[in-house]
Amino acid sequence: MPVVETQEPLFSQRGGRRYGPVVASVVVAVIVCLLVTAFVVFQLASGAHADHAEHPGPGANDYVEISDVPVGAPPPAVTPDGSTGSFAEHCGSDADGLHRNADNVIASPGVSGGAHHVHDYVGNLSTNAFSTDASLAAAGTTCASGDKSTFYWPVLRILGEQGSDANAVGGGVDGNVGRIITASSVNIQYVGSPVSKVVAAPEFLRETIGDPKALTDGGQFAAVHWTCTGHTNQITEQYPICPTGSQVERIFDFPSCWDGRSLDSTNHHTHLMSPAANGECPHATFPVPELRIVLTYAVPTGSDYAIDSFPEQLRSPISDHGDYIDVMSDQEQAQVVSCINSGRAC
Repeated sequence: MPVVETQEPLFSQRGGRRYGPVVASVVVAVIVCLLVTAFVVFQLASGAHADHAEHPGPGANDYVEISDVPVGAPPPAVTPDGSTGSFAEHCGSDADGLHRNADNVIASPGVSGGAHHVHDYVGNLSTNAFSTDASLAAAGTTCASGDKSTFYWPVLRILGEQGSDANAVGGGVDGNVGRIITASSVNIQYVGSPVSKVVAAPEFLRETIGDPKALTDGGQFAAVHWTCTGHTNQITEQYPICPTGSQVERIFDFPSCWDGRSLDSTNHHTHLMSPAANGECPHATFPVPELRIVLTYAVPTGSDYAIDSFPEQLRSPISDHGDYIDVMSDQEQAQVVSCINSGRAC
């Protein structure tokens, strides 16, 4: 949960009758200021929300015709030491919208509505702000394999249409308006490294792709990409405008170079980094199975759409992000590693 710091004003009280009224006024003003500050801090710490007007974003520059997106560079070449296998998960798409909330147990644990936008979930059935490793391990799952890991991301909305959560936290209360559209397909798989074998990821490893505050953070960790079906060699960080008959695709390639020690980090990024362009992991990190999630959406032709975001992120596509908590057993993780390192598609 973000730490809110306050610093009390330092002031001195001068003696003498001529300063009495002035000092009294200053003291009263300072006390009022501190009380207001304390109330705001309490509201933020408790996850309270103020009513927000509809976000002014996204803007015209947040969209691009897919035909205007250049063809991307080819993936790095696979070396003899590379791991070419894959392991697919079948966890559904939350088509009925039964598992959604405005929580983020990784970024804002213990804060109900702390994300200020709505997330879609698949996998673990219990995930919310108050989840623990133990509660996740004890819960059910939508994954056919029995994997209890949790996968989540901000919902996508069709703008200009009435949403069912116009008066709810994460929705209209936080400025996110429009009709939520569920992905028509959710493709989840783990893949290997083009230059080396992978090692097992530890149970309860936290992974984050992208940055929900990228618009105001300078975009350092912005990493989610978009394309259209039939145009998957044209990748963009903007919302693509797809031709008739083509669907919007949203791509999460999670970081896969683990530091070998930590299950999480303060900024949720430094314990698990992305490989270099040639596929190699940074020094003192180890390749674990790379999680790849591709979401496909049947966005009506001509409709504006956008993800949910924090109010100040203006629903910008560069603020898109996804999160994952590995709740695989050692046996399940060993099966994933075996498939990937042996070059099998499982």
